[in-house]
Amino acid sequence: MAKKATKAKPAAKKAAAKKAPAAKKPAKAKRKPNPALMKPVQPDAVLGAVVGTKPAPRGQITKKLWDYIKKNGLQDAKNKRNINADDALKAVFGGKKTVTMFEMTKLVSNHISA
Repeated sequence: MAKKATKAKPAAKKAAAKKAPAAKKPAKAKRKPNPALMKPVQPDAVLGAVVGTKPAPRGQITKKLWDYIKKNGLQDAKNKRNINADDALKAVFGGKKTVTMFEMTKLVSNHISA
């Protein structure tokens, strides 16, 4: 029996998809901070013992609180989300010995007046 000769198909070349140079997107406008969050708030005496008694924006108060926590080594070693309160922070945290960082913001807001 005679075998039929099969023609080998030429390898199809993959056409490189050439894209037209994309038009540059306009740079996004820089986000403006929310003026309500930049407004100074007054910490009460309990919170003032930790962050100072001068009025400051909420972000600055939180930053000072974290500086205090890190300076005194109050962040839990095993679970970094937990804060172990010392005597000054226990008063801020309503007597709780350990709070999560998310719970901390809620408890601190009780010691701030607009």
